[in-house]
Amino acid sequence: MRTRALGRSGLRVSELSLGSWLTLGSKVDRGGTTRLVRHAFDLGVNLFDTADVYAQGEAERALGDALAELSRPQVVIASKCFFAMTETPNDRGLSRKHLFESVEGSLRRLRTDYLDLHQCHRFDPETPLDETVRAYEDLIRQGKILYWGVSHWDAGQIAEGCALADRYGAYRPISNQPGYSILDRAIEAEIVPTSEREGVGQIVFSPLAQGALTGKYGAGRRPAESRANDPKRNRWMQDVLKDDVLERIDRLRPIADEIGCSLAQLALAWCLRTPSVASVLIGATSTAQLDENVAGLGAALPPEALGRIDALFPAPETSGAHD
Repeated sequence: MRTRALGRSGLRVSELSLGSWLTLGSKVDRGGTTRLVRHAFDLGVNLFDTADVYAQGEAERALGDALAELSRPQVVIASKCFFAMTETPNDRGLSRKHLFESVEGSLRRLRTDYLDLHQCHRFDPETPLDETVRAYEDLIRQGKILYWGVSHWDAGQIAEGCALADRYGAYRPISNQPGYSILDRAIEAEIVPTSEREGVGQIVFSPLAQGALTGKYGAGRRPAESRANDPKRNRWMQDVLKDDVLERIDRLRPIADEIGCSLAQLALAWCLRTPSVASVLIGATSTAQLDENVAGLGAALPPEALGRIDALFPAPETSGAHD
């Protein structure tokens, strides 16, 4: 498994990382979580991503148990906070109070003394950004986290966070966690150029478009046990399950066949063609899925294949990096 630098930092993360949204601690039980995590580690995965709100803390607990017997220096543990964990008014957002208390909770659930990466799960318009930046500075100086990053921030918010950190002589964010796939290329317009300018790397989630890019779905075809048929897990899938989208996905199959990889492997390799993408985050539920995904990481995508993909799923119009 190859590694890449995360942004303009010295932290190196595996090209494939294991996430826990809708899987670890919920769909996948504790025993299954341990098997997945250890198998991923044996394959060379070093980045394990979660969030306090996933399964209301159960994802962190399951991941913490699974990681407990692995060498701590060999893994990169990432978590997030923003969303409400309780009805308490201060148990949400990116205030100093919530950040400190959320980090403490994550440390307990993950059974670790420090987090390698802590991320703002969303931008908080109700908290002054300088409060958030300074809180992260203090958490880093206390040794409770090593780096901080963001998720679902737009280009202007990323740039402002970096500028404020520079103004206060504080640590900058090193990462952004956006959705990114052949089907969803929105970050290419402004977020990627701005992040590259600011030295912020991308840990992208949903590179398989919540399973649509594995080829399991088609017009009128939804496997009974799939996420598409689970009302608790398919709420963000409606756009990718439209017949015209599925028809275009089917036209990706010959490209994958010519390269000698599966459709899922093509989708992962396509994301990694972007140098600032440090890692693609997957939510596997079986070791077989991990094996297939890892096997395709080195797939070479020739310019002709990239052109055919662009014709099916065009890049967004760019307006240049956000000033």
